[in-house]
Amino acid sequence: MAFSKSFPRTTDKSAYPKWEEIFLTDKEEQEIEAKARIINNELMKTCIEDANNIFSDKNLKNYQTDIIRLAIALFEKRASHTVYQKEEKAKSKFDELYSK
Repeated sequence: MAFSKSFPRTTDKSAYPKWEEIFLTDKEEQEIEAKARIINNELMKTCIEDANNIFSDKNLKNYQTDIIRLAIALFEKRASHTVYQKEEKAKSKFDELYSK
């Protein structure tokens, strides 16, 4: 199922915006997902390293499960989600279509 997002478009004819739905092609979606996967893998590695450093700096016992839990928390806080990137692409397409 293709990703879609609706954006408001104002016109001179009405005070209310008309909502335009923008769809990404399968290829656009796959490209975004592939880029996000690479970025997220690198981000998780960085989060694991940061979690390890936090445990070392605070002289905590570095059990692997605790490090991974902290890394996941850091990852969730830092990660750019694929949906956000798809929304950005849809917004870009909307702007190209209706900014004339």
